[in-house]
Amino acid sequence: MFDLASIYEAKSVSAAIRALEDDPSAVVIAGGTDVLIKVREGRLAGRRLISIHGLAELEGIALTPAGDVEIGPLATFRQVAESPVIEKTVPVLGEAVDQAGGPQLRAQGTIGGNVCNGITSADSASTLLALDARLRVRGPRGEREIPMAEWYRGAGKVNLAPYELLVKIVIPRENYEGYFGHYIKYAARNAMDIATLGVSCMVKLSGDRTAVEDVSLAFGVAGPVPLRVYGAEAAVRGLPVAEAADQIGPAALEEVSPRTSWRATKEFRIQLVRELSGRALREAARKGGAVL
Repeated sequence: MFDLASIYEAKSVSAAIRALEDDPSAVVIAGGTDVLIKVREGRLAGRRLISIHGLAELEGIALTPAGDVEIGPLATFRQVAESPVIEKTVPVLGEAVDQAGGPQLRAQGTIGGNVCNGITSADSASTLLALDARLRVRGPRGEREIPMAEWYRGAGKVNLAPYELLVKIVIPRENYEGYFGHYIKYAARNAMDIATLGVSCMVKLSGDRTAVEDVSLAFGVAGPVPLRVYGAEAAVRGLPVAEAADQIGPAALEEVSPRTSWRATKEFRIQLVRELSGRALREAARKGGAVL
């Protein structure tokens, strides 16, 4: 049994926003893979739910005429992983979400929910952060776009007002064109487990494929929120690929703040940051044609 006050099925984004204005304590539900668990555990007991499931304006994955990738927040993990648009432009995102949970969760869980729950272990979060995605939200006063770097406000908290909805995830063309990426999820089990650490790396190589022209590196579970290590990125730009791969992990340790949990100790996560950063960079560079 689920302890719910009521469920309102919105017929449009505007209707959902009006319902949120009427009851700021209400909870938006899409795939339900996170919300229903919280309801069952009592953390959201007695709350009103506003369902946006099936709203066509929040679905779909498309490439704009300008080359930007636009992802509807109701796109499921499976739809993202199997999208020809994602495969053509940002295949690393498809690879990342294809590691979320099991087949049932990937068929039901949405990328929008994964972003809006504010959890540092979310499999899409570090890759969207490495891609510097922009999150388009809509409320009574209209729309605004929030850079992914400004989205997370603390553990489980995001830059979304109670009366706003996420309506689009946008990856600008300049953030992916010419880049190659790789995501590594370390977990205690090979399947259906939450990440002990996640790391996503995007690399743009020099013309001769021997040096790192640009790089972005982002983590999940290396702090209370997903984070990028801008100092480490700056430290390895311009270096030969092998040298950059050796140095980026130690450099990243200056910017992360992992903690001990029942899944892993702080010390183990520090070792994962050191080791997996270099592995992710090497593999991203290899995809881009570097010989290592």
